[in-house]
Parts: sequence; structure tokens; C-alpha cells
Amino acid sequence: MKVTGIIAEYNPFHNGHLYQINKIKEQGDSLIIAVISGSFTQRGEAAIFDKWQRAKCAVESGCDIVLELPFVFACRSAQDFARGGVELLSRLGIVTQLAFGAETADLPLLTRLAAQLDSPDFQSQLHENIASGLSYAQALTKVLATDDDTHEILHQPNNILAIEYLRSLQKLNVPIRPLLIPRQGAGYHDKNLQDNFASATAIRQVLYTADNTADLAAVLPPATYELTSHFLTCQNLTCQLPDMNQLFLPLQAKLLTSQIADLQKIHGINEGLENRILDLSKTAENWQALIQAVTTKRYPASRIARTLLYLLLGIDKEAIAQFDMSGPLYARLLAASSKGKMHLKDIKAHSTIPLITKTSQYLTTNKRREALKSLTPLEQMLRLDTIATELRSLTCKIPAPCNDFQQSPVFSKT
Repeated sequence: MKVTGIIAEYNPFHNGHLYQINKIKEQGDSLIIAVISGSFTQRGEAAIFDKWQRAKCAVESGCDIVLELPFVFACRSAQDFARGGVELLSRLGIVTQLAFGAETADLPLLTRLAAQLDSPDFQSQLHENIASGLSYAQALTKVLATDDDTHEILHQPNNILAIEYLRSLQKLNVPIRPLLIPRQGAGYHDKNLQDNFASATAIRQVLYTADNTADLAAVLPPATYELTSHFLTCQNLTCQLPDMNQLFLPLQAKLLTSQIADLQKIHGINEGLENRILDLSKTAENWQALIQAVTTKRYPASRIARTLLYLLLGIDKEAIAQFDMSGPLYARLLAASSKGKMHLKDIKAHSTIPLITKTSQYLTTNKRREALKSLTPLEQMLRLDTIATELRSLTCKIPAPCNDFQQSPVFSKT
């Protein structure tokens, strides 16, 4: 039997994700293991539903096992997000293929582009372009886009992720083959609902504006629609959904009480960015306004959003370097189908990292508050996951009832 890995956010799980799973199943019997971001996404935003709700939707829509990608890889750039996900799947010891979407069906082209990323010549040109003031994505495009077709491909976020997945597979040299499934329907940033497919961006926009909610039934699988319907029937929907502006006051307090030297140690802070954040935080109206004000051509909004979270959480450059060196140190189970539950023993038998089903067996609330130097690398990584869960809860006016020390994995009967 094949074992297919997927790396995703499912923010939320929609028909495009369902299409991918159905395509995998068309190829024959396969155990499907999804690794998803937890409380915060790659773009530095709170996930619209908590990780257990999103994992439950995925399992009820066809996934067999859903694991959490640790925060230190989930809330990162495309290359770190992809590398963290691929490393986690490879360490399970049973994954045979990695399925991913892209706006192009040309796997050989994507593979060739991925192979170029780590060549000395490419790295030299990339760093020169970044030093000149370009963002990573802009620098990447400038070096790789030798013709119009390639330039167009590199302007699609899912193509960039696909290239990074392939790059990680090549670097790890693991027996996991790529399975490219061309995306269907709406584009990554398309804000319109159309036909049976819609981007996660468009779906979130509908939820936040409570506009055209009836149209969601056509673009969401039953499990996700049932979840969104529950939220939509609440008297005050906005109290149920995360609002990043809720974190602005805590951020201002953090900046007010921090030393410049400490701010300069934070991951993502360089070239005086701390001064720009400090100055603009005094006049910005809220979290989103601060991101817009700090954003420049070199520092895109997604990077600034992530950096503000690192500031709040006190994640410094040294810690990220250590996490990058170690890679994911555990597989945190969020949900499983009946079929998936039967195969958990296979993961435990072959995995080089522990499968965590109960957080307190690896980290307690008291241990979490001890000095960082007294914690093992695994405990430090898991500590940030648990704090991120509670930080996301602070973004909701009505706090989420679940936390990592009380919530068990969701086991579906499907």
C-alpha cells in the first residue's frame, strides 16, 4: 500500500483540497497523512479555525492521519515551511510519495528549477540580489526566470512551494517520490467564489464579512460547511473568529519594555528593522496597520507579520538556527480516521521521532515555565506550539475552549 504525505494549512479545508485527496485515491489504495500548520499560518496570521477543528474536517473529508507542523516551521518562509514538512514526513519512515498542487503540470521543469536552487552560482546571485534590496521571492524570480514562461510560473505561490518541496526531497535524498496534482479552479489569492472551487482567501473573506454565506455550500466539503454553519449561526460571528488586532496592545507593551539589544536578537530583525517597528508602532492604529506601515519592497507584509509574532514570543536567531539544524523533533497527532488509527503503530515502529498523542507526557505546564536552557530541544519546540495555541485564543473575543494540555486527538469513525 502507498503512503501519501501532504503538507498544507487547510485554512479552511475546501473543495480544492478534496479534489487533491480524490486524485490520490484514484491511483489506488493509499494511506494519506497530512501535516498541517497549527495555530498560525505561514503568512503570520491566526488560523481561522483551531487546529483540531481543521484536522477533524480533513479526516472527515478523506485524510487518514493529520499531524501538526511545529510552529517554528509553520510560521516561516516558503522554503522553511516546505523543508520542515518534508523532514517531518520523511522521519515517519513509512511515507512513499509526497502529493502537492501547482498551477503547472510540468513536473520536469519544476524539478530542474529546484535543482538549481542550491548550486553555488545560484546562491551567489541570490544573495547579491537580496543585498541589493530585493525580497527572497523577487531575488529568486530574477535569477531563475530566464524566459517569460518561467517568469509566469514563479509568480504563482503554489509553484514556489512545489519547487521548495522538490528541493527538500532532493537535499534529503529520501525514497519519497513527488506526485504533482495540478490545481483546479480559483487561484491562490482569488477573492471571488466561483463554480465549485474557491480559494481559502475568498472563503475567509466571506466568513469575516458574513456576506454571501449561502454560496459557501458549493465550495466546501460537508464537514467544513457544517463547521462554518455552526459559526455562522452564532449571534456574533466576529467574536468567534480570530482578529490579529487583538494582539496589538500586547505587542506595544512588549516593545515598550524591551531593550534594543534584545530586539536585535529576534529572528527576522536586521538592518535596523527594530527601529522602524518601534517608531511606527507608536502611531499605528492596530496590528494590521502596523504591518502595512512597516512593509517595504524588501520586507513584504508576510515577513513583517511573522516577525511581529517572533517579537511577541521572544524567538531569537539562535533558537531558530538550532531548530533548523535539528528539524522537527516529534510528530504531534491532531486527528485520525479509523483506518489511520490502525496504522499509528506502523509510525511508532518506523519513525525516528516520537509520535505525541498526549502533550503532558513530553511537556507539562510547570515545565513550560522553566528557564529555556533547562529545556531539551524537543521541549523548547513543543513549548512554542503550546504557547502559539493560547496566543491564537487571545485573538478571539470569546476564547477558544481547547489547549494542548487538555485536548486529545480527534478520532473519527469514518
